[in-house]
Amino acid sequence: MIRSEESRRRAVIVAQMLGIAAVYYGSGQLGLLREVQVQSSVVTPLWPPSGIAVAALLHLGARIWPGIAIGALVTVLSMSDSPTFWGVAVAAGSALAPLCSFLALRAVGFRPELDRLRDGVALVFLGALGGMTISATVGAGVQWLSGGLPGDQFWQVWSAWWAGDAMGVLTVTPLLLVLRRLRRPRLDDRWAEATALAVVTVASTAIATMSELSMLYLVFPVLIWAALRFQLPGSAPCALLISVVAIIAGTDSAGPFANHSVLEVMFNLCILNGCVALTALLLAAIVTEHNNIRHETEVACEELAALVEELAPRPVREGGPDTPQAEPG
Repeated sequence: MIRSEESRRRAVIVAQMLGIAAVYYGSGQLGLLREVQVQSSVVTPLWPPSGIAVAALLHLGARIWPGIAIGALVTVLSMSDSPTFWGVAVAAGSALAPLCSFLALRAVGFRPELDRLRDGVALVFLGALGGMTISATVGAGVQWLSGGLPGDQFWQVWSAWWAGDAMGVLTVTPLLLVLRRLRRPRLDDRWAEATALAVVTVASTAIATMSELSMLYLVFPVLIWAALRFQLPGSAPCALLISVVAIIAGTDSAGPFANHSVLEVMFNLCILNGCVALTALLLAAIVTEHNNIRHETEVACEELAALVEELAPRPVREGGPDTPQAEPG
C-alpha cells in the first residue's frame, strides 16, 4: 500500500511536469507570434512562459521545476535548425530565472493571494524586475560569447529581453494566481457592472491603441475602476487585455506606434505595459488589504461588544426571587 501511494504521488508529479512543459511551449509559440528583431536577435514585448513558470512554482512548488526546464529547452530548440550548446545555455537561463524569482519571493514570505501591498511590491521587484535579469543576462551573454552579437549592441538586446520576460511575470502571473482561487460567482453578483467594465475596457483600449492621436492614457481610468470595484480578479484580466492589444498595435506599427523604430516601439510598449501592470497590481493589493483590515476591525468590534454585554451586571427586578424580604417587626 505504501509503495502504491508513493508510485501514485510520483506519477502525479511527472504528469504535472509534462503539463507545465506543454503549457510553457504552447505559450512560447503564442508569444513568438509577435516577435521583433532587435539587432538581429529575436525578442518579444511580452513573454508569457516566464509568468506561467513563476505562477506554477508558487502554486506547485519547486518540485515541478524540471518541467519548466524541459519546456524552455524545447521552446529554444524549436527556434533553431539544430541543437547547440548555446541553445541549451539560453534554455538554462530561461529556466533558472523563474526559479530564482520563486526562491526570492518565498524568502520574504510572499502570499499568492496578493492581499497585501508588500506582496504586490515583492512580485514586482523580486519576481519580475529582479528575477528576470538572469534570463536576460544569460540570453544576451550567450549571443555575445557565441559571436552572434556585437559588444556595442549587448545592452539593447539585454534590455529588450529583460523587458519581455518581466512583462510576462507582471501581467500573466497575477491573473493565474487569481484564477487558482476564483470561485463560481453568484447570479446576484455585480454582473451588469462587470459586463460594462469589459465593454469599456475593450472600447477604450481599441481607441487608445488604434488612434493616431496620443491617447494611451485612456486605459488608466478603466484600470482604476476595475481595481477599486473588483480588486485583482477585475484588474488582472483588464491589464492583460490592454497589454496584448497594445503589443498587437505596436508590432503592426499602428496608431501611436506608427513611424517609430523597433527600439522606440519596444521602449514605449515596456513603459505602457509596465505602468498598466503596476497600476492594476498595486492598487488592487492596496484595496484588498484595506478591505481585509476593515473586516477584521468590524469582527473585533462585534466580539468586543458581545464580551461587554456578557460581563455587564444584570439589573435586579423588584419583587424578584433575589430581592431581600423585610423581617416582621
